[in-house]
Amino acid sequence: MNFNQIKEKVIQYDLIIIERHANPDGDAMGSQLGLKAILKENYPNKKIYAVGDTSERFDFMGKTDEIDIELYKKALVFVLDTSTDEMLLNDNYKKAKFSIKIDHHNTVSDYCDLNYTDTSFESCAGIIAQMALDLDWKLNKEAATHLFTGIVTDSGRFRYDKTTARTFDIVSKLMEYDIDINNVYSNLYQESLDSVKLRAKLTNKFKVSKHKVAYLKVTKKDVEAYGLTPHNIARGYVNIMANIREVEIWAMFVEDAENNQILCEFRSSKHNINQIAVKYGGGGHLLASGAKVASFDVCKEILKDLNKLVAGSKK
Repeated sequence: MNFNQIKEKVIQYDLIIIERHANPDGDAMGSQLGLKAILKENYPNKKIYAVGDTSERFDFMGKTDEIDIELYKKALVFVLDTSTDEMLLNDNYKKAKFSIKIDHHNTVSDYCDLNYTDTSFESCAGIIAQMALDLDWKLNKEAATHLFTGIVTDSGRFRYDKTTARTFDIVSKLMEYDIDINNVYSNLYQESLDSVKLRAKLTNKFKVSKHKVAYLKVTKKDVEAYGLTPHNIARGYVNIMANIREVEIWAMFVEDAENNQILCEFRSSKHNINQIAVKYGGGGHLLASGAKVASFDVCKEILKDLNKLVAGSKK
């Protein structure tokens, strides 16, 4: 499929609902709210909603909409930045008149009526921006800011491997809409004093194996003491182990007692850890992936695989 097919569907429907994965990151929020702003700018007479749970970290980007589930039966539904439908908050998209998936993750699952996946992009927001440019859709400051935020976060501030000349070309075009970069970066990366103190506690707890795999285990008791959600800890603090000369892979294992699971986040500076995530039912990118497993015993097996991955690369 191509962008023109997507445009044809947009023109066809007066009601559009935009979804993305639960526990959103910057790219999920940026691509979702960016697409909403684009469609409202170009099709002001259509009803367009962005739905889903929120994350306190991204409150500055705006709120999502609450809608009647019955609306899905008449709607075109976009599902963004979601490699498998298991990552969604619910299965409401299945009620849609028509559904379109747009994604950039390596784990490919075609669960919508139309599916567009391009793994060469650093972010889903990058795909949305490219689509808008290719289709000559008008942009505005709101849309450009959301898309910029998505690109910045999923590219690791333009450091990760899929950051290319195209990334900067897209960003240069978004910058024409007077994005307040300082405001975006302040909202994304400034920390509270409590957050800094927690970072210090976690830094003192992680361990490093002889194969340069750093790992950190956070139990239910720890989660309750820190006063954050398991998802916020797993995604928000995994990179305290990044940028260490003696570490090539780092992993965070956080107990989510409410859902009887362990949230696993894997990162690397050079190794394809996505294959490990996929083995345990997860997915993501080559250097940044995650999974959900049943117990800390499974995490021990994951650590064995991560150590083997590094050890095997030295042969």
